[in-house]
Amino acid sequence: MFKKTVFVLLGIFTVIYLAGCGKKQKSLEEMQEPMSMEALSTLSAEKKNVSETTAASAVKEPQPKPISAPSPALEPLPPSGPFKPTAIQIQTALKNAGYYTGSIDGKIGPKSKRAIEEFQKAHGLVADGKVGPKTWAALSAYLNAPATTASTQ
Repeated sequence: MFKKTVFVLLGIFTVIYLAGCGKKQKSLEEMQEPMSMEALSTLSAEKKNVSETTAASAVKEPQPKPISAPSPALEPLPPSGPFKPTAIQIQTALKNAGYYTGSIDGKIGPKSKRAIEEFQKAHGLVADGKVGPKTWAALSAYLNAPATTASTQ
């Protein structure tokens, strides 16, 4: 009787444990939203302001501010670390630049790779069909631009 009870309880715990382990976890890409260069720059600036405010509130004595010449308008800071554009951003920029005619489906297939290579050749980049930092620096200018055709460039 005791052995049967132990086996039944052991079976129940095993089923419960396996049911909990069977839950599908979201992939890292599903949990993270892609961010544009502008959003990353804004986030970086906000983080800097928060850290400066926190540091200033921790100091009890008021600190004199250094006097400096007025600076020209500051450009947004590039994001720290590598920025990897999404396939949709790449296809949108290529389509706006006039190099991609397929549908924007978020999949880098043969048409997308061919368009990337054509864009790279036209802009004096290594035509490897991959969107690295140099290619994205040139291609990102077309991300929010109105669509054009390759023949007008």
